[in-house]
Amino acid sequence: MAITSMPSDDGQELTITIQGRFDFGAHQEFRDAYERVNTTPKRYVVDLKGTTYLDSSALGMLLLLRDHAGGERAQIRLANCNPDVRKILAISNFEQLFQIA
Repeated sequence: MAITSMPSDDGQELTITIQGRFDFGAHQEFRDAYERVNTTPKRYVVDLKGTTYLDSSALGMLLLLRDHAGGERAQIRLANCNPDVRKILAISNFEQLFQIA
């Protein structure tokens, strides 16, 4: 598992990329990815292209990111979801809270 974050050139968007399993073992690394950046982005993209698995703790971590990003006003897009990840997000009604692409 590897989690990286990359701000856009203008600092308005932060892309967090998750490779491998997204579970409780990723908790601190995921938080660091958005808390330890030098900018205050307006938008977040969580790139799940390389994510092979996510569990309920990963869903909780996404909710913590949402709170950090402004709650109801947060602009967070979950991108490049494989069919298994998309199914878990749909069962959890996350399309009500996040833009899923």
